Amino acid sequence: MTAESLKDAIKRELPVLLREDPAFRDDVLALVRQHHPTRGESEDWFHAMLRELRSDREASERKWAEQKAEAERNRAEQARKWEEQKAEAERDRAEQARKWEEQKAEAERNRAEQARKWEEQKAEAERDRAEQARKWEEQRAEAERDRAEQARKWAEQKAEADRDRAEQARKWEESNRHFDRVHEEIMAQSKKFDRGIGALGARWGIQSERAFRNALAGILEESFGVEVINVNEFDDEGVVFGRPEQIELDVIIKNGVLLICELKSSIDKAGLYSFERKARFYEARHQRQAQRLIVISPMVDGRARKVAEQLGIEIYHDSTDVESLDTA
Repeated sequence: MTAESLKDAIKRELPVLLREDPAFRDDVLALVRQHHPTRGESEDWFHAMLRELRSDREASERKWAEQKAEAERNRAEQARKWEEQKAEAERDRAEQARKWEEQKAEAERNRAEQARKWEEQKAEAERDRAEQARKWEEQRAEAERDRAEQARKWAEQKAEADRDRAEQARKWEESNRHFDRVHEEIMAQSKKFDRGIGALGARWGIQSERAFRNALAGILEESFGVEVINVNEFDDEGVVFGRPEQIELDVIIKNGVLLICELKSSIDKAGLYSFERKARFYEARHQRQAQRLIVISPMVDGRARKVAEQLGIEIYHDSTDVESLDTA
């Protein structure tokens, strides 16, 4: 038998069995109760739920009534506090109004006092201005009298000065005529002296520089034990003067130390720049670094000193100063 045919048989036979066989019916009901409660049991459960809901509702209503009463008490307390604060604020406003009226009255009294003092000061100032005006008029009148007196004295001094200037002009003219005569005599002697000096200078200029260099080189070699070498080389690339030119300078050798020196009767800024370029030319050509650059000259242009400091060149004004070479 299939499951479908069994179900159909149960549906067809079960009602008859339940009606006709009480024992079978009790067994079926017992089996069904294990899975489904009876109507009575369902009604008992439903009534229990209603009683529980009613109890919860009554508890909620009771709590709501208590909270409502508490809220009413809080509102009443807040209203009481608000009334107290309102009354306190009214008292504060009344006190502030009283103080404001007192300050206002005090300010009115101060303004009245200030106005009184201002009027007193104004009247005092008017009296001071009147007094100052009176003194000013007196001083102006006195000044007018002084100016008139000064004008009189000035006129007298001017007339006296005019007389003095006329006398000085007369003496000056006499002095100028005497000076012109003396000047003519001096100029005649000066021209004669210039001609003599010019002839001497032409001869000295040719030999003075070389003679000075040779003399100073001899002093250095004999007195200080150094070797003075006169270097004369040709700058074919024009490094020193910008074009090919003969380069001449003096080199001092002392205990293997190289000093490049310029021995001149006089030197200026241009001479220092030229010497520095010649020294660098010598160092580059001979691959030697000079320990010191030295210029020895009795006549040094004052403007050349700053250039010497910038270029690192030492200047000596006299051969006796060269004793410092011993410390080189």
